Amino acid sequence: MEDYLIKSIVNDGMFRAYVVNGTNIVREAQKRHDTWSAATAALGRSLVGTLMLSSSLLKGKEKLTVKINGGGPVGGIVIDGNANGTVKGYLQHPHVSLPLNAKHHIDVGKAVGNQGTLSVTKDMGLKDPFTGNVGLASGEIGDDFTYYLAQSEQIPSSVGVSVFVNPDETVAVAGGFMIQVMPGASDEAIDRLQTTLNNLPLVSDLLRQGKTPEAILEMLFANDKVKILDKLPVSFKCDCSKERFAAAMTSLPQSEIAAMIAEDHGAEVTCRFCGNQYHYSETELKAIQLKARG
Repeated sequence: MEDYLIKSIVNDGMFRAYVVNGTNIVREAQKRHDTWSAATAALGRSLVGTLMLSSSLLKGKEKLTVKINGGGPVGGIVIDGNANGTVKGYLQHPHVSLPLNAKHHIDVGKAVGNQGTLSVTKDMGLKDPFTGNVGLASGEIGDDFTYYLAQSEQIPSSVGVSVFVNPDETVAVAGGFMIQVMPGASDEAIDRLQTTLNNLPLVSDLLRQGKTPEAILEMLFANDKVKILDKLPVSFKCDCSKERFAAAMTSLPQSEIAAMIAEDHGAEVTCRFCGNQYHYSETELKAIQLKARG
């Protein structure tokens, strides 16, 4: 099944709802970073959550960066997202596997930890980006995005994200939903939604059953008026390039570039987001050195 995100409005504006199948995104991230089960689930949930957050808050060329660090064994998680449905991300320690939790699920909360923060930096094309920080609610990622939306964006929400990892470390499915409560939502509609959420299986279980994002949306709002606004293809995409890294290297101290030329006769740079490697010859480094001198 292809990866895509559904944007919808419910009951003439009582709720905004997003549902995404991000299976191939998380598969790509797992392969690029060689993550083990607990790290895969943590990174995958963060990618899916950022994808929905970006789709709900951004437009045009705007972009955002989500950083999560709860003090757990996976370390810091960094995800970049934009309004066009692409994300990229990495975590500090990819080789983390833990015993299952009491519910027999991957223990993402323990992998991430909850003694830290979730921060969202939005680049709206203005002079200074805006950053909102909240303490982590649980480290389970969905709860943390929910808390961020309520505290920093003042939008009461419910976020569910889940990843099913196979015994061989590959990703079976990954996806999520984000529901935002709009001003004017009736108490009856909110209570009905809460009851539905309390009984809803994990999105990963629904995807494994072959449910589409549209079918999951129907399950969330079975007796409500749902209008689908957009069906957006989504993907893991990194915009790194040899030229971009070369431009960044011009800001290095002259002594560092000189050492690369004299001692290593070249340099190799690895992108943290996607793992792509770029080699620079001695001649290319000398050209970078000249540009750095202005």
